[in-house]
Amino acid sequence: MRRLLLIACSTLFAVLACAPVPAGTTSAPTKVHKILAGGEGGWDYLTVDSEGRRLYVSRGNRVMVIDLDKKAVVGEVTDTPGVHGIAIVPELGKGFTSNGDGSVTVFTLKTLEMTGKINSRGVPDAILYDPASKRVFTFNHRTNNATAIDAAGETVLGTIKFDAEPEAAVADGNGHIFVNLRSSSEIAECDAAALKILNRWPVAPGVRPTGLAIDVKKRRLFSSCANQKMVVVDADKGSVLGTAAIGRGTDACAFDPGTGLAYSSNGSDGTITAVGETEPGKFGVVSTIQTQASARTMALDPKTHRLYLSAATAGPPRADGAGRRRGGRPNFVPGSFVIIVVGD
Repeated sequence: MRRLLLIACSTLFAVLACAPVPAGTTSAPTKVHKILAGGEGGWDYLTVDSEGRRLYVSRGNRVMVIDLDKKAVVGEVTDTPGVHGIAIVPELGKGFTSNGDGSVTVFTLKTLEMTGKINSRGVPDAILYDPASKRVFTFNHRTNNATAIDAAGETVLGTIKFDAEPEAAVADGNGHIFVNLRSSSEIAECDAAALKILNRWPVAPGVRPTGLAIDVKKRRLFSSCANQKMVVVDADKGSVLGTAAIGRGTDACAFDPGTGLAYSSNGSDGTITAVGETEPGKFGVVSTIQTQASARTMALDPKTHRLYLSAATAGPPRADGAGRRRGGRPNFVPGSFVIIVVGD
């Protein structure tokens, strides 16, 4: 009898091991390690060049470039004062940075040398390349607009006015771009060629959206909001399809088409929230991944499914009560800057 039970149990375990995983329950990555990048300066957006196997990291007055396979710093893009984001245009061999002084730096991907500067007509924060229109878009604070730049000619083609503060943006590959409007808690859908707003959709119950990602195949937008909610929006109708609870201090959102999971990086909590379609039409938290406090921005490599986040160690409060930089963020221990890598 004992032998029969062992055979039965072995058979059952084999069947379970080979059973297909139901849709919407794909596991999130669990392994976490760090690349010690060092250097001084703050940070904002990261951009993965999956084909070129590079990670571009904003570092205050320069862009740090990391080889994704060697996991080592291989160069820098300089003359990027107050840099926020990086857009890559592989077919032209160019990169563009959005700088806090109102400029856009153009550089070559091969040598990382600066080849030009463009006046963005605003104070650019996020930056995006739309392959359908072959235009680079900067999303500008203070002027509350977006600037369209011809990627080949490096000339400004016009602007889109939002009357609200734009944050992260994504493209659907069909000539439409979507951008979070933080101050009005909306997502704007824009025609990249006509430079017109097509729709403005509220993200309620989400408030002050920052991170934005898109599932191009299923036509869904994932917007991570300051009130600890990720809001899933229909990219065609603008209707809210669902919400999921996320951590504090989100500043980025990513979607992995290979796993069907959306991620929110939560800098205040030092976590990543993985959100999936837990059953048809319903969304929920699949897992919470521990990272490090201050890891608020994030980029995804769709080839390896790895996530990359910038972080540093907060320094102790000073005796005079100082110890926080402008914007309420702490000063950091010199040389403690790291890239957190989540995934195998």
